[in-house]
Amino acid sequence: MKRTTLITLLLTAANIFASNSGSNNGKISKDLIQSTDPEVDIIIMHADDDDDNSQQDRESKVIAKGGTNYKHFSNIRSSTLRVNRALLEELGKDAKIRHIAPDRTISASAAGSEPYDQTKVRSILGLKSSTSQTGSGVGVAVIDSGVNMLAGFGTTGSCSTSRVVYSENFASDAGTNDLFGHGTHVASILGSNAACDAFYSTSSAPGVKIINLRVLNAHGAGSDSRVIAAIDRAIALKSTYNIRVMNLSLGRPVFETYTVDPLCQAVERAWKAGIVVVVAAGNMGRYPITNGYATIASPGNDPFVITVGAVRDPVNGLAYSRNDDTITSYSSKGPTILDHVAKPDLVAPGNLMIARTAFPSTLSLMFPANKVQFTNVSGSYLKLSGTSMASPLVAAAAALLIQKDSTLTADQVKARLMKTAWKGMAATVSIYDALTNTIFNAQQDMFTIGAGYLDISAALSSTEKIGATQSAISPRAVQQGANVVLANNYPEQPGLNIAWGSNVVWGDSAVWGSNVLLANNVVWGDSVVWGANVSAGYNVVWGDNVVWGDSCKPFSIGLSGVGDN
Repeated sequence: MKRTTLITLLLTAANIFASNSGSNNGKISKDLIQSTDPEVDIIIMHADDDDDNSQQDRESKVIAKGGTNYKHFSNIRSSTLRVNRALLEELGKDAKIRHIAPDRTISASAAGSEPYDQTKVRSILGLKSSTSQTGSGVGVAVIDSGVNMLAGFGTTGSCSTSRVVYSENFASDAGTNDLFGHGTHVASILGSNAACDAFYSTSSAPGVKIINLRVLNAHGAGSDSRVIAAIDRAIALKSTYNIRVMNLSLGRPVFETYTVDPLCQAVERAWKAGIVVVVAAGNMGRYPITNGYATIASPGNDPFVITVGAVRDPVNGLAYSRNDDTITSYSSKGPTILDHVAKPDLVAPGNLMIARTAFPSTLSLMFPANKVQFTNVSGSYLKLSGTSMASPLVAAAAALLIQKDSTLTADQVKARLMKTAWKGMAATVSIYDALTNTIFNAQQDMFTIGAGYLDISAALSSTEKIGATQSAISPRAVQQGANVVLANNYPEQPGLNIAWGSNVVWGDSAVWGSNVLLANNVVWGDSVVWGANVSAGYNVVWGDNVVWGDSCKPFSIGLSGVGDN
């Protein structure tokens, strides 16, 4: 696939910022109200003080009135139903229903610099072959297109014993194997084992247990309800498989504030259950109207989770050094639309990542030029790019930290990864794309690289941690004149004891580094992003009534695996 196709995909999603009338302030999502379908698939979010029995009793009454396709998720406090539109208004009047949203479509977040192989990545991230941390005993839920059982996931000394300890299918087609080719690639970056996978070396966490929860079908598509069902199952299986980490290399446009978005609320439930949730930022960094700002996808827009952007290694660069690595042109940037949360939280290698894939699979057959074959190495390898490929490296880092200290909370893991992230990335960068003869200019500020470049070695060496009752919720950006204020003010999250700024160690500059204020000139500069028509650009990010657009089509960006060249 040519780069022009990738750009076309990016521009197809560009109507995410279409102007709309005021967002619905009631319980029913605006896009659901505007739908003309006589029957709609909905997700009902129940009130936090409503017990499980009364929720199911309410659902039974809806079924009696014609509701079908019923599923109940106890751990998420939500349910899915297909109902006649006439029932929506009645449901909206129920005091014990928090919010009603449509069951939206979701897709994978995968998208010449030099390729990253496992040896290079481990060197850049400071992982030595002698490290005692492998993630052994830690369960990682991979919510994706499936994971093929023996694609390099055997145990040392017994490759026929797979570390894929549990598999379940929530996708629209049958089976738990990876028909699309994305989930196995993600899991390989996270946890393949050199003893069973002769490709160069090994992944960042070759000892983790993989919980395969398949939500994307053979075409890489799924829905909110399927992802929510998988999250609900991961929470239920947490004790059984010691699930402490969850990886979501998928996303969709943001339609409403994270406080009522069913997908965001589901990942928050997992976070509060003690699971570190790692999410790909999305691949909308080339969106022209805002230079990629305000394009973080859901559920990466949720302030609790760890949202990951992607970096690249320049052609003829310092192959085994991060000193010349830069943000990719496609990596989505913050602040998040509607809520203005500072995202991503950090960045990791994600461009032209070589890893195992399922074969035959949709991706391997669609992009044969991306297949990689090594002498005397069996198995199918594919070169893919995207924030999908960056997030499993952060998930692996979380598993290593938890293996070293099992008492760490999800917030402590997030805070340590952000605090120890490398802060040495240049303030500005130009990315040359040889295929289209295009130069992409970027400022590597807090809305582009977050707290910096993942440094697993530094994270493992650190003993600093925030208090057990403190939250590492990502700060909210508030405009005051020409400056950004990290207000850390979440009135919708009462009782949060937010770590940032509480002392010198965890202050804003310590976590985000010196590039934090560069965002001022990008997000609010009159001539940098918004151009002459300041009000139009301003309303994209800061307008009270703006959502991603009623005409927005579900997007799957960069699945060609062609990254920055």
